[in-house]
Amino acid sequence: MIVSASYRTDIPAFYGDWFLGRVAAGVCRTVNPYNGQVQEIRLDRDSVDGIVFWTRNAAPFFDGLAQLAEAGYPFVVQTTLTGYPRALERSVVPSEASVETLRRIARRFGPRAAVWRYDPVMLTSLTPPDWHRETFARLARSLAGAVDEVVLSFVQVYAKTRVNSDRAAARFGFTWWDPAAAEKRALLQELAEIAREAGLRASLCAQPDLLGPGLAEARCIDAERLSDVAGRPIAAKTKGNRPGCRCAQAQDLGAYDTCPQGCVYCYAVRRREVAKDRYLAHDPGGDFLVPPTPSRSLESKEKQAVEA
Repeated sequence: MIVSASYRTDIPAFYGDWFLGRVAAGVCRTVNPYNGQVQEIRLDRDSVDGIVFWTRNAAPFFDGLAQLAEAGYPFVVQTTLTGYPRALERSVVPSEASVETLRRIARRFGPRAAVWRYDPVMLTSLTPPDWHRETFARLARSLAGAVDEVVLSFVQVYAKTRVNSDRAAARFGFTWWDPAAAEKRALLQELAEIAREAGLRASLCAQPDLLGPGLAEARCIDAERLSDVAGRPIAAKTKGNRPGCRCAQAQDLGAYDTCPQGCVYCYAVRRREVAKDRYLAHDPGGDFLVPPTPSRSLESKEKQAVEA
């Protein structure tokens, strides 16, 4: 089994102690966000083939990564690094810190253990196409030689994304838009060429209609990459999380509405205030990242409606 930790929240930045405690216990419990059912997931070494971490800031979890490596758990750390202004990303660490952490992961655990995500691409009056070209090129140069892949995607405008983006736009005085597919393809191909010049492979996450020259289909949960890290074959069938997703089958341990960073484009958080409250109420010693509540069933129905 491959463990995903987590595309629903940022475990390395905020819930690392909980994760390590669950690994030590050999089991955790999760709540299915769509039907409210409780699942028990084995985390002992024999049950876990590898782990994929998703984060904006792996630095607080670096010692935890070392513990996992020593215990024989292969892992890949995907770090989202965009360099966006605070109006779009309320509380992420500075770009320079993220670059250094990615380079540190690559030095300690090997370049196949680190992946850069420039994801999602969002066009605003603060981040027009020229801003993306310049910022992406600067970040690509700073990560050259440390990572071998950058994952791209354009922002997916869910209802919650629109609400949060409109709220931030009104507060901070910017505009944003969802460009036509042709404009998206053109910019993505330019970014892919910049990546190539820096020695990076560019891939595109779950948007096959935007593929073009220089862009491969991303496999964010990548059994082949995990195999390289592990030094042995890891087999897993392709089982995407949404149409166009090429990820290997995995068990995600996270929970929606628990990341307090406040990125306006985030598909996993309806309101930052809710996420902050859940983070503050989190029990690092508990079986669950977020325990089930009587309202969980209703929330799952609302989530399905919002994400449809």
